[in-house]
Amino acid sequence: MPPRILPEPTPETQHFWDGTRNGELLLQRCKETGEAYFPPRPFAPKTGSRNVEVFKASGRATLYSYVINHRPRPDMGTEPYAIAVVQLEEGPRMMTNIVGCPQTPEALVLDMPLEVVFEKMSDTITLPFFQPAKG
Repeated sequence: MPPRILPEPTPETQHFWDGTRNGELLLQRCKETGEAYFPPRPFAPKTGSRNVEVFKASGRATLYSYVINHRPRPDMGTEPYAIAVVQLEEGPRMMTNIVGCPQTPEALVLDMPLEVVFEKMSDTITLPFFQPAKG
């Protein structure tokens, strides 16, 4: 099986990938409004302000939406996998995969609580995935 296709960090996203490599989910927020956003960029999407800061997110989210992909992708194996959008506790939505549970509609319940987990894919890229929250 070929290796999974990985993102390539840019100067604007490097802090995010440095954070995931260290087991932290880093977001940005507008210092003028306090609103968090994702994906990373050097300006706040609603105000256009470059007065932004990076902060460590809680890693908690809820399942907002998903689709179960049943079509094999050479770099991801042959098993079905969930492509999901999660609603982060801090507000932004993030596309990810759900892991740690069956990839079925019975197990993937909308609004279920999730927590981030990190999987090292290379020396430079660690991907954030989400699993059902414990407890």
